[in-house]
Amino acid sequence: MSAESSDSISPSDSPRPLKGKRALISGASRGIGRGIALEMAQAGASVTINYHSNPEEADSVVKECEALGVAAFAIGADISDADQVREMVSDACQQMGGLDIVVSNAAYSDRHLMLESDMDEFRRTIDVSMWGAFHLVRSGAQKMVDSGNGGNIVVISSPHAHMPMPGAMAYNMAKAANDQMARTAAVELASKRIRVNLIHPGWIDTPGERKFFKEETLRSEGAKLPWGRLGQIREIGRGAVFLCDPRSEYITGSTLTIDGGIQLPWREMYRVEEARRETAAT
Repeated sequence: MSAESSDSISPSDSPRPLKGKRALISGASRGIGRGIALEMAQAGASVTINYHSNPEEADSVVKECEALGVAAFAIGADISDADQVREMVSDACQQMGGLDIVVSNAAYSDRHLMLESDMDEFRRTIDVSMWGAFHLVRSGAQKMVDSGNGGNIVVISSPHAHMPMPGAMAYNMAKAANDQMARTAAVELASKRIRVNLIHPGWIDTPGERKFFKEETLRSEGAKLPWGRLGQIREIGRGAVFLCDPRSEYITGSTLTIDGGIQLPWREMYRVEEARRETAAT
């Protein structure tokens, strides 16, 4: 199963709820960020693709977005560096003529048990996944406040924010901070007509998952999930478009969960099956 084999988008006559909007998406050269960029372009928004180490992939996303009839740009920046983020946001505003949507998606994670953690990797996870999100949200919000036109901020967080997954302490910490950051920003920015919302993706079929799992594992374990498969990047992208749609203007400080039921107590279904077997036996 290819990470992104089934997510191609072609132009259509469907409504374009984000037409005229200008969006900046961090970590958008691949994976979930790519899916968000493509869906926002499909919805009519101009997009700026942030990348860190994949310029060729970022250029590919730019071309895909342009093919959908919108302006698209790529800007390289290390999201963990506040100065680079401020410069990136300014450049994006200059290229697109302003900024209406910011999506904080870029993240980093390395998996080790706490007692075995490589502290350089631990700090890198916090720097990118927590501080990087803050730098982008703050810089983006400042531009929106200055413009006086309101805006939308979407933070891609994770069920790790409240599920203490073993082997992912730094990522768990960062995502828990993301959730509180986004909700606090939603309170502080409401009077400026800037909405801030979260998305909690489940297990999504991305290139990043192949850092930890083999293809066979992704297929077999994905089939065991409540919905019988891993999520696709376009599904997260459609969620981001929904949150930024002007028709969703009464939604702020909320969390949209797109996880195929992975957070439901689906493993407990064995109790029902066992009870059925025992009933049948009597």
